[in-house]
Amino acid sequence: MPYENIRYEVEGGVATLTLHRPEKLNAYTVEMGDEVVAAFAAAKRDAAVRAVILTGAGRAFCAGVDLEHLKAHLAGGNASSKAKLGEEDFLRKLPLELVAYPKPVIAAINGPAIGVGVTMALPCDVRLAGENAKLGVPFAKLGLLPGLGSTHLLPKLVGMAKALELVLTARVVNAFEAAEIGLVNRVVAPDSLLPEARAMAAAMAESEPEVLAAAKAALHFGAAASMADAMRNEQAASAALREALRARRG
Repeated sequence: MPYENIRYEVEGGVATLTLHRPEKLNAYTVEMGDEVVAAFAAAKRDAAVRAVILTGAGRAFCAGVDLEHLKAHLAGGNASSKAKLGEEDFLRKLPLELVAYPKPVIAAINGPAIGVGVTMALPCDVRLAGENAKLGVPFAKLGLLPGLGSTHLLPKLVGMAKALELVLTARVVNAFEAAEIGLVNRVVAPDSLLPEARAMAAAMAESEPEVLAAAKAALHFGAAASMADAMRNEQAASAALREALRARRG
C-alpha cells in the first residue's frame, strides 16, 4: 500500500519503518497508526525480512499524539474519517502483536519520544536511544491514562516504583537516565544510532527465523510463568523447534 505518514524500506533482510511527519515531530495520528500496522503486517509476511527497525524522521522519534486529533477526540469528534482515536488497531492490537511478533523489532529512538512515542516503543524487543533522545509519559497532564499495554510493560522494564514516578509526575528523562533505569537498552551517538540498529538487526538475522521466533516466545512465556513451568515449556518448545528445522531442511 502507498504510505503517506511513514516510510518503509527493506534492505539486506532488514525492514526500516520510519515515522515520517518531521514537520510535526512525527506526532501520532490515526492515519499514521493504520500505516504502521500495515507495514508491520507486510514485514511479517515478507520472508526476506529477518528483522524490523522502528525509527523517526528528522529530529524526533514521536513527540506524542497530534494535538488537533486529540482535541477533536476529546470533543467527541475526530479529524480522521476512519476509526476514532483510541479505537484503531494500532492502539488496541499492535502491542500484543509486537510482543508475539516472530521477528526481532528494534526501536531506534532518534529524538524526543513523548507519550505514545514511548508507549509504541515498549513492545519492541530492544530500544536504542540517541544521546539527544528524551522520553516521557505525561498522560496525567492531559487527563489520560497510558495505553498500548504500557501499564503492563513499563513496570516490567523499570520496576513498579519507577513506573509510578514516571507516570504520576509526568517527568521527562534524558537518554542516559532512561538507560540507567532500564527504559532503553543503551545510548549511542546520534550519528551512530541507525548504523548501530542495523548492525544489531544484522547480527540477529544471522540466526534462523524459526529460532528467533521460538526464543522470543519462550522468553515471554518464561517471564510470566513459574520456573518449573518455564523449564517444561523450554523442553517442549525445543523439541518442536528441532522438528520444524528438520522439516524445513529436509
